[in-house]
Amino acid sequence: MQIESTLTAAILTAIKNLYGQDVPEKMVQLSATKKEFEGQLTLIVFPFLKMSRKAPEATAQEIGQYLVENLPDVVARFNVIKGFLNMVIADACWVSLLTDIQKDERWGLKPVTAESPLVMIEYSSPNTNKPLHLGHVRNNLLGWALAQVMEANGNRVVKTNIVNDRGIHICKSMLAWLKWGNGATPESTGMKGDHLIGDYYVAFDKHYRAEVKELTENFMAAGMDEEAAKERAEKESPLMQEARAMLVKWEQNDPEVRALWKKMNDWVYAGFDETYKALGVGFDKIYYESQTYLEGKEKVMEGLEKGFFYRREDGSVWADLTKEGLDEKLLLRADGTSVYMTQDIGTAKLRFQDFPIDKMIYVVGNEQNYHFQVLSILLDKLGFKWGKDLVHFSYGMVELPNGKMKSREGTVVDADDLIAKMISDAREMSKDKVNKLENLTEEEAQEIARIVGMGALKYFILKVDARKNMLFNPEESIDFNGNTGPFIQYTYARIRSILRKAGSEMNALSGSVAENILSEKEISLIQQLAAFGAAVAQAGTDYNVSVIANYCYDLAKEFNGFYHDFQILKEPDEQKRLVRLAICESVAKVIRLGMGLLGIEVPERM
Repeated sequence: MQIESTLTAAILTAIKNLYGQDVPEKMVQLSATKKEFEGQLTLIVFPFLKMSRKAPEATAQEIGQYLVENLPDVVARFNVIKGFLNMVIADACWVSLLTDIQKDERWGLKPVTAESPLVMIEYSSPNTNKPLHLGHVRNNLLGWALAQVMEANGNRVVKTNIVNDRGIHICKSMLAWLKWGNGATPESTGMKGDHLIGDYYVAFDKHYRAEVKELTENFMAAGMDEEAAKERAEKESPLMQEARAMLVKWEQNDPEVRALWKKMNDWVYAGFDETYKALGVGFDKIYYESQTYLEGKEKVMEGLEKGFFYRREDGSVWADLTKEGLDEKLLLRADGTSVYMTQDIGTAKLRFQDFPIDKMIYVVGNEQNYHFQVLSILLDKLGFKWGKDLVHFSYGMVELPNGKMKSREGTVVDADDLIAKMISDAREMSKDKVNKLENLTEEEAQEIARIVGMGALKYFILKVDARKNMLFNPEESIDFNGNTGPFIQYTYARIRSILRKAGSEMNALSGSVAENILSEKEISLIQQLAAFGAAVAQAGTDYNVSVIANYCYDLAKEFNGFYHDFQILKEPDEQKRLVRLAICESVAKVIRLGMGLLGIEVPERM
């Protein structure tokens, strides 16, 4: 904050002139003045008592007097409470800061240059046998917002996705489509490709369970106990054997199986792209496990040769991590096939080849905490310089308070259903909020509903600390009051309406400013605006995007209190009116910037 840096320099000069001592900048401890005392910034004077050789109150009095006499355009007056010097900052100083905020289109955001550190962020990580669900929604929104926050902190960012496009689960959908699909396509059914393939994955499971049940009953009739009968039934299920045989053919590059795999995956990718577009997220580079698992096997074999790993009698390859306080980790099965860890090592290798990564962040649920603890150690052993420092952005589960909007599987909430419901609910909720004087067309009203619905969804998820499990309540999220996206969006639209009405009155502040032009509420708002950069920095340091969400809410709430208590357009004093319009403009800008970091749009009208 500009005022704090000016004040710090003046305090250092005061200590030098009063007590003949040069002190380091870190000794100057400034904080916001407590609400019950007059002032905006408080200096803790205890560190200077050895130099002053006076009581805390006397030392504070001397420093305060020096600042008022030598820096009257910054410190208007002061008061002393024990060892604390509370300073009232001059109105002209606040207005000058407000002018800086008003002029800077990227206030609070750091610039990115070609020399900035490169941060890679992985998120989404879907399987190609089913559509995206509510868990993916939280993952994608967190990943996208984190990418924006890291960029706002002066990093170059590469957003990546790793698609799980291989394995037995893919073969199950493929086999089910061959058996019961009758050549169905997204075009012939009118379904999104990811939903179509997801239905065949469900169909496989349904037939498989029926088959296992029948076989279990047959084996039990032949004298086997239930547990043994079920185990044998699962092992001998013709359907599962066919799926496994298909996987072997896929591994062997069978042209027919590979062609079907590509066709069905393409349908899924087209469906995913629609959902990603609706969520407002995207990627700079997509990796596919079908391409990375072989790279991982190579890297594991390299580690085996170097003695990092060992081979057991059955031919499987393991990493012994007992010295690190962990257990032994399987890297290659006895038949030579890879596991998830192997694929992650392969993906890391490709990424390191593609980009000069300084930091790698994985946005993955907290059920994978141990996996990433192990991955970090293995990558470090294999020579990836960022392996030891990789960040697992671990987030909790997200659930609904009731069973509504269940997907076709009947167990999880489908992302597309959720998005459609949020937009529909926003349209219903906003009918009485839309300003009839704005003469909105049907298309404009629907676009506002989309912005508000998606804003409600995104904000409700992102305002919660990602590490916590959360309950997503659609009805609560779309409320126009309280800590919600629509409340902040409505505040922004209200300000934009004020600024449109102001029109040609929107002049930049200039010239000297009369003292006592600002109220405490206005000063508080300017202080909050000035703190945006600190909120952005904290969100980046802590990998916690909820800091931005809650900053935006606090700013909107503070502005609404100001709007309720003060005239803006009807204020007769021109200088006060210009200051208030500058506050309006700056609050709107910072809300737009802050919500933009979260991937949330703000409407000009509501």
